[in-house]
Amino acid sequence: MTATLCLLALGAVMVYSASSAPGVLSGHGGTGTSGFFRYLIFGGLGLGAMHVLSRRGVALFDERLVKLTLLASFGLLLVVLIPHIGVQINGARRWFAAGPVQFQPSEVMKLALVLYVARHLAEHPKRMRGFRQAVAPIAAVTGPACLLILVEPDLGTALVVAFAITSLLVAAGMPARYLAGLAACAAAVVLVMVLAQPYQQARLTSFLHPWAAETRSAAGYQAVQGQIALGSGGLFGVGLGRSVQKIFYLPEAQTDFILAVIGEELGVLGIFGVVFLYGMIAYAGLRTARRAAGRYAKLLATGLTSLILCQGILNIFVVLGLAPLTGVPLPFISYAPTNLCVMLAAIGMLLNIAAPQAQRLTVVKAPGGESAEDRDRRRRDRRARRAGAGGGRRAAG
Repeated sequence: MTATLCLLALGAVMVYSASSAPGVLSGHGGTGTSGFFRYLIFGGLGLGAMHVLSRRGVALFDERLVKLTLLASFGLLLVVLIPHIGVQINGARRWFAAGPVQFQPSEVMKLALVLYVARHLAEHPKRMRGFRQAVAPIAAVTGPACLLILVEPDLGTALVVAFAITSLLVAAGMPARYLAGLAACAAAVVLVMVLAQPYQQARLTSFLHPWAAETRSAAGYQAVQGQIALGSGGLFGVGLGRSVQKIFYLPEAQTDFILAVIGEELGVLGIFGVVFLYGMIAYAGLRTARRAAGRYAKLLATGLTSLILCQGILNIFVVLGLAPLTGVPLPFISYAPTNLCVMLAAIGMLLNIAAPQAQRLTVVKAPGGESAEDRDRRRRDRRARRAGAGGGRRAAG
């Protein structure tokens, strides 16, 4: 919880820093605080969900509710692809919109898949012995979900789901040869999807040669400007609120590339601070998984921790230029309302698994009206009197 609250506080500051100046200079007469206030509103909703789930999250998401959430997520993913219903932004149709509020169904699908796969693996541990028995039931659900996410298109979210499910399979004890086969199949599917979509090809080409074209219309423009921001910050940064890239050069700085703004304003030390906080979540989450009581709780804690870390690592790699552009937000920091609520809900589930279960003592009345506690006390007193009497006789003799 400490690491999560620190990341939320940093996220609020950096979202305001990254969005306020461009909002004021846009010429629409705004104050530049709309993104900041929305972040606070959805952060508050996420904290409320985290509080509720930290008290009874595992008990609340029973088998029936998990299946219902999964079916609802499938339905929303299908509906969002319908023209004039799903909102299309920058060529991707991933959102529902109601005024300024946007909702992304693929974020809910991520959490639903982790809950479903963790329960399935916990209830069928012996199926790990055979490849077909282990993979088929999970692939029948995860495969169509990832396919719908890829159609939006949203390769980054599909990769996060794949990495999180793979972590669950590793924790469940799937043999390495099975995992290698799954990795080969997944790599082939990703390669086909990249080759089939021109904009994905452009992203891959820009990753290999990011400085080949620096115009705003080029696919590598955002990555190049992000690296310039990181290089401009140096070790200690240029100062909070003094970033130049976020105002004139780096598009949508408050979303996927907010780490570049952190690097420019707070320097390398700021990035190390973010990585350290994610490391705290990783340590606490995996320790919770190790100490959890029951196979389902262990697997669920592993899956939720992996879900947060895989998304964070992928975003950090993209901003640092170590991975192609994927459009994945930085957990708890980026301006991504649906993702923020889902990630806080995942933290609430982890807190519920980590909380010690209080053992309540029940007073049992004896048939004659005497309680079990009184009866035990009377027996102890009788034994103490006998021991005292025996000691007195030995002393007298």
